[in-house]
Amino acid sequence: MSKHSAALAAITITAAVTLSACGVGGGGSSDAKTVTVMTHDSWAAPAELIKKFEKDSGYTVKIQTAGDAGELTNKLILSKDNPSADVVFGIDNTLGIRAVDAGVFRPYSSAKATDQAKSLALPGADDDLTAIDYGDVCLNVDNGWFASHGLAAPTSLDDLIKPEYRDLLVTPSAVTSSPGTAFFLATVAKYGENGWQGYWTKLRDNGVKITSGWTDAYSVDFSGGEGKGSRPIVVSYASSPPFTIPKGGGEPTTSAVLSTCFRQIEYAGVVKGTDNTKGAEAFIDFISEPAFQKSIPDNMYMYPASGAALPADWAKYAPLATDPLTVDPSTIAAKRDGWLKEWADVTTG
Repeated sequence: MSKHSAALAAITITAAVTLSACGVGGGGSSDAKTVTVMTHDSWAAPAELIKKFEKDSGYTVKIQTAGDAGELTNKLILSKDNPSADVVFGIDNTLGIRAVDAGVFRPYSSAKATDQAKSLALPGADDDLTAIDYGDVCLNVDNGWFASHGLAAPTSLDDLIKPEYRDLLVTPSAVTSSPGTAFFLATVAKYGENGWQGYWTKLRDNGVKITSGWTDAYSVDFSGGEGKGSRPIVVSYASSPPFTIPKGGGEPTTSAVLSTCFRQIEYAGVVKGTDNTKGAEAFIDFISEPAFQKSIPDNMYMYPASGAALPADWAKYAPLATDPLTVDPSTIAAKRDGWLKEWADVTTG
């Protein structure tokens, strides 16, 4: 997940430090005291926590970023006969079964996982993956834009195809963006396997703009938050609104539409074929423990799987959907490629 400019800055710093410190390499390294972690581009963690883990465990952490969640999964599968990492973090519930079916994980259940984290286990993969964090991908709206234009903000997916919302929505691509895929799956959940095509045809005809990634949608085309664009509706996260509270202000300038949310859950797993199983397991334990879990909201903008306390602004302005839209993970694994090919055809007319 990539969400906010502050996060991007943190990611850049973290990646630069780890890559410059560790060089190239990974699973199967002759250095048994190095743990190579393959993760997505949005990995960010406090340096002091990583240093404490390294001091307490004796392992050196090497971060190996691999693009977004889709790219991460593909690289993990393609390198399964010669793995370049010991442990992976960032495989989500839309891609987890594909990776499990490809046989890329060594079974491991962390004793550090709380009951809440266990409740987020991926069906069919609970022996392979440990839930680390989760969040909701939802429509976000620019409150000020709608107030100044005398138009009610949308409250449902159905609203987006009404004439009064023409040319107001921007979303990242379902093919190239993890939140874009999540929004697409929300429409599959809402309109069914044979109904989403008609809905997206209407969205296309109503002027939806599709960008390659979340950053362009939120930071360029969206009129709210950090964006300077013309579109007041964007696909983002339920956790985005607290980051739009103006300096010195008391309330966010954007809101999430919770009836449109699709829940993402991110997992960690030990890579099959690693020469450093103990180090990989120690790292999963570390990111499941309270100290790391508490750091997740401020660094990766997700909710800690363990149930660790949230920042005060999140409790007030970033509630999760009470009834998120879902699609069975095994159905996603079986039909994802065909759906996305069809989605590309529908949205390009």
